[in-house]
Amino acid sequence: HHPKQIILLTCDAFGVLPPVSKLTKDQVMYHFISGYTAKVAGTEEGVKEPEATFSACFGAPFLVWHPFVYAEMLAAKLDKYGANAYLVNTGWVGGPYGTGNRCSLKYTRQLIDAIHDGTLADMPDSEWEEMPIFGLQMPKSGIKDVPKEILRPEEAWLQAGRSSEDFRKTAGNLAGLFQKNFTDFADKCAPSVVDAGPKVK
Repeated sequence: HHPKQIILLTCDAFGVLPPVSKLTKDQVMYHFISGYTAKVAGTEEGVKEPEATFSACFGAPFLVWHPFVYAEMLAAKLDKYGANAYLVNTGWVGGPYGTGNRCSLKYTRQLIDAIHDGTLADMPDSEWEEMPIFGLQMPKSGIKDVPKEILRPEEAWLQAGRSSEDFRKTAGNLAGLFQKNFTDFADKCAPSVVDAGPKVK
């Protein structure tokens, strides 16, 4: 048996990424190569403010080849076995670390269950919405026991009394960090994979 659902796990301390998003094959490769997560106070000595960190394929020190080689291998497996891929963010909602709240473990469990039982895979395209800047597909609603506002980060910020402008500024800053990190890999990646990353106007 081969997995039918692939989950890339991240912890976004900036409150930008959705708790769950559906990835295209190019987006899977982009986010796998990026290997993004964030350090926060209490996880590593000397960390006082949230700090974005990238580790190619979520294991950069152990890679022998260029990360794109591993990303192509992953994409080939997705194709061969018809697997779906998702990005699950266990980090902050409604604002960044210090002002927002950590995504409840209860909600994360419900999202993981919805991936494994096929709920998300069975949702029609009309039930998904594209996130600005990052281009990720977010469910509009329809996940058992998960408030729909936390599924869309900008809406979660508005619910918490913050502005769209603040959200988009924070999202733009994080997107810029993604782009800067990816410059190390772009020359050996397919253009469609480079293009699957966030866009900053």
